[in-house]
Amino acid sequence: QVQLVESGGGLVQPGGSLRLSCAASASGFSSLAMGWYRQAPGKQRELVARITSGGSTNHADSVRGRFTISRDNAKNTVYLQMNSVKPEDTAVYYCTAGSYYQYYAPSYWGQGTQVTVSS
Repeated sequence: QVQLVESGGGLVQPGGSLRLSCAASASGFSSLAMGWYRQAPGKQRELVARITSGGSTNHADSVRGRFTISRDNAKNTVYLQMNSVKPEDTAVYYCTAGSYYQYYAPSYWGQGTQVTVSS
């Protein structure tokens, strides 16, 4: 069983930055693929970014060049650095853990953290 706890959400102005963190309680954290999803009201859930156990990353077209996923295996933590945020980035962001083979498949979900981009 893997427990995931997100932090770092909040209110940020357009063009600003925010860093989300996700602490995982898993002895085999380094072998897990990790991902961030988001869901805005009335919209489908979207995979924002994922990182494999080997450190390979991929980001959604909507955030590429602005957001960066990273991980610190020594701290059992994955991050999402969000720069140049836009109002359309407003959503609940979920940390996930799972596996990756040709595509990312999440098995565990955090409780979510709200990100609101507004002036």
